[in-house]
Amino acid sequence: MSQPVTVRLVGARASWPILGLMGLLSACQSVKPVDNTVKLTYHNPLTITKPDGTRVESCADPSVIHSQTPGDTNWYLYCTTDPHNTQDVDAQNNLKFHLISMAKSADLVNWTYIGDAFAQKPDWVKDDAGLWAPDIEYVNGKYHLYFTASDTKAGGSAIGVATSASPAGPWTDSGTPVVEPHGPPGGNPNDRRWVFDSDVIVDDAGRGWLYYGSYFGGISVRRLSTDGLRTDAATQTEVALDNRYEGAQVVRHAGYYYLMLSATNCCNGPVTGYSIFVGRSTSPTGPFVDREGVSLLDPRVGGTPVISMNGNRWVGPGHNAVLTDAGGQDWTLYHAIDANDPYFTPGGINKRPVLLDPLDWVDEWPSVRGGLWASDTTMPAPAAQTGQVSAYVPILAQADGLGDLLGAYSDDFSGSALDPRWSWVRPPATAEAGMESGVFRFATQSADLYVDNNSASVLTEQAPEGDYAVEVKMHSDLPDEGCCFNYAQGGVLIYGDDDNYIKLGVVSIWNTRQIEFAKESSPVPALYPRYGNTVLSAPGRETWLRIVRRAAAQGGETYTAYSSRDGVTWTRGGTWTHTLGRARIGLFSMGGAGFTNRFDSVRVYRLK
Repeated sequence: MSQPVTVRLVGARASWPILGLMGLLSACQSVKPVDNTVKLTYHNPLTITKPDGTRVESCADPSVIHSQTPGDTNWYLYCTTDPHNTQDVDAQNNLKFHLISMAKSADLVNWTYIGDAFAQKPDWVKDDAGLWAPDIEYVNGKYHLYFTASDTKAGGSAIGVATSASPAGPWTDSGTPVVEPHGPPGGNPNDRRWVFDSDVIVDDAGRGWLYYGSYFGGISVRRLSTDGLRTDAATQTEVALDNRYEGAQVVRHAGYYYLMLSATNCCNGPVTGYSIFVGRSTSPTGPFVDREGVSLLDPRVGGTPVISMNGNRWVGPGHNAVLTDAGGQDWTLYHAIDANDPYFTPGGINKRPVLLDPLDWVDEWPSVRGGLWASDTTMPAPAAQTGQVSAYVPILAQADGLGDLLGAYSDDFSGSALDPRWSWVRPPATAEAGMESGVFRFATQSADLYVDNNSASVLTEQAPEGDYAVEVKMHSDLPDEGCCFNYAQGGVLIYGDDDNYIKLGVVSIWNTRQIEFAKESSPVPALYPRYGNTVLSAPGRETWLRIVRRAAAQGGETYTAYSSRDGVTWTRGGTWTHTLGRARIGLFSMGGAGFTNRFDSVRVYRLK
């Protein structure tokens, strides 16, 4: 990756009477190219050091910018309101919450805390509100720091903005929200949607756009004024369905706008399933569709995974910022949770340190570290300064390969009765389940399998020894759209017992249909959650689900989810770790009566 050096021979004459042509060539060949490859490495999480030697151990919702100020070549990082570490307490021993922490770095790896953006909240922000999700932009010769106010004195959340001549501040609040509190699209205007998580871009015509929103209300975009201080409500366009996404980050690449969004619970300790998905459009206002062509506005919600859990200690990777380094490699900063150190205090505020990884484009779709996702080993650093190139070389993740079909564990449900190897945990009423024209019919029960509510029936068979993949083809008669059928669902389990399992299924969540991939564990430490979930790409009317079970080197097992809408093209989702041993394979249909899941097949494979 070295670059050739340009040689200038001062005072040389055109005829070269003394040195001669061969001598000139010999002299040029003796000059070795300059190697501009960055030798620095890093290991997640990134280090943010304070003047007292302690560290900033939580930097959620990170935003980053390379200084545009002449003579300043540093990068600047901004973090959502949080404590810094367990020693960061006031006189009453309460954790301190910093109003948007700032840090700087010359190399994008080693960061120094330089203070907080705000000493106090702006006048229009409610006293007990948080300042969340900073977004740093350079607009018309000034730095603009956009932020979420979780509540305002007018009532409801809003997007604010402060400006400065320097990326380090001081910051002057604009005095009013850039996006005001307002009702959800098409809903009661007296309600207040979640006006969270802004991201600003400028299109090819020089027009500014501000994206914002969260689960309640969905994701919208508005035109931004030329001074960056106001948005035009009349231009508001919805770009992603409610009850699925938050944390917009828009990236331009190869003629498309890529809208990256985060899904599920950001802050569920060691079972946090937060993950990033993407859709793309040729217009900043959409429509945004995923790799399979499913819209982010479809009730069967689209979204191609950018990053999810991969089985190492990092869970809940999400809410990212993207940068391009000096050598042209894209990178993403994001927060995640260390499953071994998830809290400041047990069961309390989540620690969400900032992580850094390359963002690769695989068939023109973004994927963190080529689909390997969050790194937990030594990595080559970015090219942070002009003239540098990173030593990073992409290695693309490979899908789990299926081996031989295990007929003794597979079933096409072609008989008139269930094979004797199947058995029930809590048998259902006769009318709720049975064989029907070559499928296994299983009505959704007004029952559940969740923490202390263990009332649902589960049809199980013994899993094979060793590593395997289990795949089901199913049809759910949940309607394509409409609300609300919470939380009717059906799918496949790896079932240890009622409190220890892995679950993959199609579920109705308010007005959406999603694929949930969940884990429950017991016992857990006091105040820790037992259940956590992530989601996958869009389900179809027919959906194929697959769980790949592998023994883990550190003990226990990893369980990786895949889904397909046609049984041919598969999309990988997240990976949970668990210790289930030789558990059972199960089918479930629960969460609320009134619907039916039909299972065409269960197929079990060895792995390649």
